[in-house]
Amino acid sequence: MNKALQSARVLAVLMLAGCPAFAAELSVGHGKTYARPSQAARAAQRGDVIRIFPGTYNDCAHWNTSDLVIEGIGPNVILAGKVCDSKGIFITRGDDITIRNITFTGAQAPNHNGAGIRAEGANLTVEDSRFIGNENGILTSGNQASRITIKTSTFRGNGNCIAACAHGIYAGHIALLRVEASTFEQQHVGHHIKSRAARTEIVRNSVQDGSGGSASYLLDLPNGGSALISGNLFEKGAGSRNKHTAISVGAESETNPAGEIVVEDNRFFNDSGIKTAFVRNYTARPITLLRNQFSGDVTPVDGPLPSKDKQAKP
Repeated sequence: MNKALQSARVLAVLMLAGCPAFAAELSVGHGKTYARPSQAARAAQRGDVIRIFPGTYNDCAHWNTSDLVIEGIGPNVILAGKVCDSKGIFITRGDDITIRNITFTGAQAPNHNGAGIRAEGANLTVEDSRFIGNENGILTSGNQASRITIKTSTFRGNGNCIAACAHGIYAGHIALLRVEASTFEQQHVGHHIKSRAARTEIVRNSVQDGSGGSASYLLDLPNGGSALISGNLFEKGAGSRNKHTAISVGAESETNPAGEIVVEDNRFFNDSGIKTAFVRNYTARPITLLRNQFSGDVTPVDGPLPSKDKQAKP
């Protein structure tokens, strides 16, 4: 064998070494290879695609393998009620997992902290999914390397404060939480979104209490950090458990590395019946507000504000 051909073959082997050798499609549903998602989860190998067909599954699953795509095929793919390890309907422990087009509903646990998805591995993407009537919609662990992205999904009627509070989304100490083009409606008592991430991006979402919601904050960044809050529709309702604040920053002390926090191009409707701070800033540094629009009795920001924005008006 000449040296050039030998080198090419060695290079090909090296390139394939990190790739899944037998990536496959695993089908879940009535009459499919696997009757329940948990069965497919136990069989999944790195790089596999798990396709779940329509039906209501009283099942929960540990996804321990990395580089998976788990997707509902067609409408009405519903995971209902059952949680694993008193944590969640799906527990993702592998890295780089994508979940799309699945409804998670009724997640409850003895500690009142059950989640539709409990994210414990690094890097999770959730698309086109629905989280209805859970204690937490999505709850992440404190994996500081993890980046969580949520797109075009719906969170409705999640949350409680029976023990520690549960929320629509609760991100622990991760690298990034990005929530994009999603809808939050009528969460209960807890916050619509609570993020301890080093960086939080909330972009082009609708976050509303509505007539039946009782959430505390629309968005809580308890440990500060850096953030982009842009192009959202926010609404605080009369049933809110904390009518004084829509967005809270640094309320539990700013332990994240301080970065720029920009709140721009949002619309906020205050239907609480009292004067409400759109942003309540508990940190010692200013937050930038640009081109936000307000309806109702609103204080744009309570706390330090850059001098160039102090004359901004509703």
